[in-house]
Amino acid sequence: MAELKDKKRYGIRDVIQSVGLPTLIIGVFLIMLLFAGTALGIPLSALLSDTMRRAGMNGILVLAMVPSIQSGTGPNFALPIGIVCGLFGLVLSIEFGFTGVTWFVVAVLLAVIFAVFVGYFYGKLLNAVKGSEMTIATYTGFSIVAFMCLLWLMLPLSHPNMQWFMGKGLRETIQLDAIGGAHILNDFLKFELFGVIIPTGLLMVFFALCLIIWIHSKSKMGISISAGGINPQFSHASGVEINKNRISANIISTILGAVGIIVYSQSYGYAQLYNAPLMMAFPAVAAILIGGATASKAKVSHVIIGVFLFQGLLTTALPVANRVFEGTDLSEIMRMVIQNGIILYALTQVKGGDK
Repeated sequence: MAELKDKKRYGIRDVIQSVGLPTLIIGVFLIMLLFAGTALGIPLSALLSDTMRRAGMNGILVLAMVPSIQSGTGPNFALPIGIVCGLFGLVLSIEFGFTGVTWFVVAVLLAVIFAVFVGYFYGKLLNAVKGSEMTIATYTGFSIVAFMCLLWLMLPLSHPNMQWFMGKGLRETIQLDAIGGAHILNDFLKFELFGVIIPTGLLMVFFALCLIIWIHSKSKMGISISAGGINPQFSHASGVEINKNRISANIISTILGAVGIIVYSQSYGYAQLYNAPLMMAFPAVAAILIGGATASKAKVSHVIIGVFLFQGLLTTALPVANRVFEGTDLSEIMRMVIQNGIILYALTQVKGGDK
């Protein structure tokens, strides 16, 4: 009997270790919220539909964390760098007069060009501050957002859908439905299954990029990047160009951030400038950590699990909290507690010293 109990204890501990404590807690909590929502009369199909949409919206931004973590620079808290590249490509595409699908394609192409250029110099910066990447990344992201606040006011762009009604400068929020850019991916091959609306095009793009990043991680360059992140000393002794790989990984991360914000904006129906990108890195970091990643190890599977769990939790918590506590809005407080709590937990697992 004692041996059987020991096996059971080991089995439970083994499951927790393999799945991850945050993932397990959030998963159980999400299931409880779904049951609670159904009991309170909230349609389960509506909750699942919103979860699908929000996961597709935010998925690519979460995916941007994988290359940076694998390279050893940690979660990309400078995600706003990629986001502003995407927003810049987005507004230029509108300014050039493109609409609909053409607008989306041109915006993505421009955003990728900007992201490659900016991501290179950002990677060089991280190579110069080894050991303090996450701190430097956070303040670099804040700085670029502040700089772009000035630039959005100074850019000589005059499209009527973007220009500030008082004259010079861009609006804080740009409506995309006016140029046919809203819900392009969401509506592509969209269908309904048991009352749940599946945004097929949105999810296809997300999963396609997940597949590309997974294939890249199995390539020679991807393995080289991961090896340099796991054991820099051994990789350097083996002839791996760690600094070059770190730059390449952060270029990829910046590109994903740039593409991700365009996908996010078309799904949202609006493009938000100025301070909107300031804190967007934190939900993305929290999502991948919830999926089972750590500050030094991440896989594509962590992205998929994490984004659906995190966005499902936020989607379900809002209506349930409003029903239970009528007249209050605890959803934002709950989101901040969970989001920052998960980040804090993950960072406490990072070992000191060379690690």
